[in-house]
Amino acid sequence: MEKSKRLYFKSKRSFRKRLPPIGSGDRIDYRNMSLIGRFISEQGKILSRRVNRLNLKQQRLITIAIKQARILSLLPFLNNDNEKQFEGGESTTRTTGLKRTPFQI
Repeated sequence: MEKSKRLYFKSKRSFRKRLPPIGSGDRIDYRNMSLIGRFISEQGKILSRRVNRLNLKQQRLITIAIKQARILSLLPFLNNDNEKQFEGGESTTRTTGLKRTPFQI
C-alpha cells in the first residue's frame, strides 16, 4: 500500500533559457551571409522553423532572403559535397549504341 501512496515529485532542474537565434540588432537580408548560413543545412536545404527556433515571421523572412541569395549566386542551390559520393565509384553514364541484330551478314 505504501507504494501506491508514494508521491512522485518532479525533479526541480534549472533550465537555461535559450537565446533567440536572431538578435534584436540583426537584420534579415540576403546580403547578411553570416546570418543566413546558420539556417541552412550541410546539404544546402533550408532548416525548418522548429529546428531554427524562429517565429513564423522570421522564418518567412529567412526563407525569402535565402532564395534571393541563391538567385543572385551568393549561395549555391545545392552543396558540392554531394559530388564526392559519385566520384569514388565507376561512372554510371548510359551508353546508347546502335541496335545489334542477332545475325549480322
